[in-house]
Amino acid sequence: MDSIDRNTHQEIKSLSMIRLQENIILLLSHWYALQMAINNQWGGCDSTHKSHELASNLFSWLSQSNESICVEDLENVLHEFMLLTFNTEIEDGSIEQVAEQLIAIHEDCLLRHSS
Repeated sequence: MDSIDRNTHQEIKSLSMIRLQENIILLLSHWYALQMAINNQWGGCDSTHKSHELASNLFSWLSQSNESICVEDLENVLHEFMLLTFNTEIEDGSIEQVAEQLIAIHEDCLLRHSS
């Protein structure tokens, strides 16, 4: 019986990680500033690859954290990524919005783990 509970918990955790990854990708695919940078290749011909690296890095960070993440830390990561990767200053407030949405996605993931 105990192994069944462990298996069920592991399946829930796996599904939660898949959902986390999907939500990060979906959020970034709707971030207008990032999509504009990709479409105009502001990061060079590998702009799409660079955006995938962002999604992967965010997933790694959020999936390994079992505690709340500071929204300012996420804002700084996003700002630095856009500046260094695409040579772009984002001043439309979207970095803050994306960071807040990432926090919500992460908190949802944490809630699913504790269930």
